[in-house]
Amino acid sequence: MSKTSYSIAVLPGDGIGREVMAAALQVLHAVGPRIGRRFATAEHPAGAQHYLDSGVSLPDATLQACRKADAILFGAMGLPHVRGKDGTEIIPQLDIRFALDLYAGLRPIRSFAGLPGPLANPRAAQIDLVLVRESTEGLFHARGRGTIEGEGDAQAAYDTMKITRSGTARVCDFALRLARQRKAQGKPGRVTNVDKANVFTSMAFWRQVFEERAQAFPDVSTEHAYVDAMALNLVMKPWAYDVLVTENMFGDILSDLIAALAGGMGMAPSADIGDDYALFQPAHGTAPDIAGQGIANPTAMILSAAMMLDWLAVRHGDSALADGARAIEASLAAAFAAGSVRPREFGGSSSTADIVRAVIAGL
Repeated sequence: MSKTSYSIAVLPGDGIGREVMAAALQVLHAVGPRIGRRFATAEHPAGAQHYLDSGVSLPDATLQACRKADAILFGAMGLPHVRGKDGTEIIPQLDIRFALDLYAGLRPIRSFAGLPGPLANPRAAQIDLVLVRESTEGLFHARGRGTIEGEGDAQAAYDTMKITRSGTARVCDFALRLARQRKAQGKPGRVTNVDKANVFTSMAFWRQVFEERAQAFPDVSTEHAYVDAMALNLVMKPWAYDVLVTENMFGDILSDLIAALAGGMGMAPSADIGDDYALFQPAHGTAPDIAGQGIANPTAMILSAAMMLDWLAVRHGDSALADGARAIEASLAAAFAAGSVRPREFGGSSSTADIVRAVIAGL
């Protein structure tokens, strides 16, 4: 029997993270009674500001709360002026990703009727793709491990990429399963592997593992693309792609590119998923320049909450949660299509609260 109440660890973070989180929680608590479910949300501290206040960016108690919750809802963390001794920003989300082994970074993007995109081609209205980013290895493995060697003009910095068979296999399997699910929904069900196998040994190894794993999914069509060609094609013909899978750093870059196709980072939800835990967050940053003004676009955060409902629905066999996710998405899409709200980055004047009210009214 499915649960009727779900515990959600809430980490609002910094800047507009707190504002868009409040917006998403309003929508989540509004949809709950409509599907007969309750969400027990509990807020926990973490982030750059918390680091300034306490000297700790991710308290042990917060990480423990994340482990105990059914899911994690994350705002945005980091402030440009708050940095560690090595000059890098304080980014607790990466610490959580590695601590909970959240190896599959899910970055879906779609176009919305009523919102202008940057592409003139009318087929841009058909954009509906998902980028799957390996999130625990690749070049990000070097975080905290980089070295600077030598002296004077001979001085050089080194960051090492790590690609393992097991890490690559599991994220490729994730992407292939996702394509199979999308095929059942009437979508292409095709996976494009994105690498740089023509240059790097690590990437040739990645491609080899992908090809091996794809043999276990004969019903899923596959293809390969070099990352530089993919960057071009995602601008020229993004509607031609369904599921992309790639290394950590390549995914970090391409996920921002595809967000631009839908109008910007405010439209880009995401999830970091492992075998035991999952975290859901907007792909955007903390935008301290507009924090506190009530004008941040909460769409990415709201859609991330919908992604959370979908993941919980599968994990707990609870179709009511999937119904809630569809209701949120449909309400948001209808509000944009009707022109009742338009975020600031699209030339509109809608506030964060305006968009929340429109979504809740549509529910």
